[in-house]
Amino acid sequence: MHELSMAQGIINAVLDTAEANNATEVNEVTVEVGRLAMINPEQLQFILGVLVENTIIEDAEIKFEEIPAEIDCSDCNFHGDAILDDSDHYAPIVRCPECDSLNVEILNGKDIVVKNIVIEKPDDS
Repeated sequence: MHELSMAQGIINAVLDTAEANNATEVNEVTVEVGRLAMINPEQLQFILGVLVENTIIEDAEIKFEEIPAEIDCSDCNFHGDAILDDSDHYAPIVRCPECDSLNVEILNGKDIVVKNIVIEKPDDS
């Protein structure tokens, strides 16, 4: 289950950042998920919900932002968002929207990144 390892990586990154900043609680986490990350977002969200139990992330709102597939086309020099054929969720076909070519270099949209973490810190009274 690919989603389990991705979810554990997200949780580890958030916990490490929270600990490094002496957080008492994590209020919000924003995760960027590329269209080509080959992840089922619903499964990822479910697994994250299980893994955060009994941690300082437990009550945090976890938000997902979808990142489009960005390409450079070798045939027509188009640079921008690709056309994706999502008929096969695990192997989408990436095409140029200008010339319909498959001869493209993928520049963005394959990664999963923790973009933002909102934490609470203890008062230094």
